[in-house]
Amino acid sequence: MVHVFALYKAHPGMRAKVFEILRANTPAVKAEPGCVEYFASIDAKDAPGLQTPMGEDGFIVYECWADMNAFNAHANAPHVITYRDNTRALIAMRTVHVMSRHDLT
Repeated sequence: MVHVFALYKAHPGMRAKVFEILRANTPAVKAEPGCVEYFASIDAKDAPGLQTPMGEDGFIVYECWADMNAFNAHANAPHVITYRDNTRALIAMRTVHVMSRHDLT
């Protein structure tokens, strides 16, 4: 499994617009071969003090892919390229972490 944590900071007040574009793209992503999980997350309300808030413009997109080939195909899919093109001016910062599971037992 490949786990992807994409951390975003939208330009001030633009997160809702990014989510609109992301929401429209999500069915195509979830239909891709090898997509196990795909969703966005925002700061939890009333979280304990250990939380580092992302703020009103921040969010994380979590993705889980069956393997690296599936993730590579996703990253190069036409609808993903269009999503990036359509949100580029709305995003102030994007950091993508592509991870593999590390068993702690």
